[in-house]
Amino acid sequence: MTHQEKVVSVLRQATADGVLGQDHPVAGFIDVQGIRDSVTALHEAFAHVPDALHAFAVKACPLVPVLRLLADAGMGCETASPGETRLALAAGFAPERIVLDSPAKTRAELREALDLGIALNADNLAELDRIDVLRTTGSRSVVGLRVNPQVGGGAIAEMSTATPHSKFGVALDDPGARARVLDAFLQRPWLTRLHAHVGSQGCPLPLIAQGLAALYRLAEEINAHVGGRQVTSLDLGGGLPVNFSDDTTTPTFRDYVRVLTDTEPALLDGSYQVVTEFGRSLLAKNGFTAALVEYVKESGGRRIALTHAGAQVAARTVFMPDAWPVRVTAHGPDGRPKTTARVPQDVAGPLCFAGDVVAHERLLPELSEGDVVVLHDTGAYYFSAPWAYNSLPRPGVYALLHRDGEVLFAPVRTPQTLEEVVQESGLPHAEALLKGFGPSGRS
Repeated sequence: MTHQEKVVSVLRQATADGVLGQDHPVAGFIDVQGIRDSVTALHEAFAHVPDALHAFAVKACPLVPVLRLLADAGMGCETASPGETRLALAAGFAPERIVLDSPAKTRAELREALDLGIALNADNLAELDRIDVLRTTGSRSVVGLRVNPQVGGGAIAEMSTATPHSKFGVALDDPGARARVLDAFLQRPWLTRLHAHVGSQGCPLPLIAQGLAALYRLAEEINAHVGGRQVTSLDLGGGLPVNFSDDTTTPTFRDYVRVLTDTEPALLDGSYQVVTEFGRSLLAKNGFTAALVEYVKESGGRRIALTHAGAQVAARTVFMPDAWPVRVTAHGPDGRPKTTARVPQDVAGPLCFAGDVVAHERLLPELSEGDVVVLHDTGAYYFSAPWAYNSLPRPGVYALLHRDGEVLFAPVRTPQTLEEVVQESGLPHAEALLKGFGPSGRS
């Protein structure tokens, strides 16, 4: 079954089951077998590496059922906030398979990680000073230091984290920084990991490999400086760029391993435990968003389809359309691909600002009221992280399986109700601003 055939079968079943329709005009879908296949491809690409922990980046899909599926498939978990850590624990990840990477960890967050045995990467030398105070002798946490190899940025500046002025990590090329890093490890025998993150989307593999090769060389330098094998693991942060132009998965995890090995042959030879932090590359192509077309109109000679999928589920695409274009396909109310004449048209969302457009002048079969548009490759960073502008309810997300010619659904996140939106927006405190305030500021 081709990708298009799978999408059509999902749409037909979704409209028949009512998970997509007038009551629920936008929904996200995620392919369970596709996720398992992607995890298998990752593990196979690193099969020759003696000790590797593949930690899924929670930010890419902070949905507990998806995280639990990934844990079952043998993944670890990378978190970047207290909320993400709680999601990882709730999903069943063992603390020792969780890596905490927040750049602004509070003392409470550090204390929790150290008490539970969660691995963590300090973002800076001041954070190491905090860990000095909070860490107890019995802590099982692996502690690392994030460094910025300053190898430059890719095509999307906002996604490049190894630039000269990046907010992340210790900038290695700054005057005196390298010596301070060496001294930090010499003073702390429990500091055993190095972490770097060059970027993912928009970053070519040679640039990523250049930064991670620098990480390996720094580990060797540190171990020589302290006179022993203190650094034992390398956290290869960042991930693979994803091809959003068609169904092809490129680059692959094998491509990534090949480029890393060509750049620094010793990086994956087993001298160090390796941690990876893939997110988008595991899930993007295993999910899509579907939305109803509510109206179609003309403006200035241009056809505009007003749909229920806009910036609330595709914020990056709306605000950075050149960096984050999505493929859009047009389907009839029954889910079948439309065969009407192709015309340039905007595919706009429901939000009340002019820029809420996911596709500009896209050549598509002529859309009509009641049709369905599909935004492809949105399994990561799209419907799983909705934007609450205009108080639109969060859409439902459904896992899917193709079995014996049928499409089966399982709920991942139920659609938010309007009553829940009102509750979340302060209904229990509706009279608080009219009744005066107590001495502590609480009404």
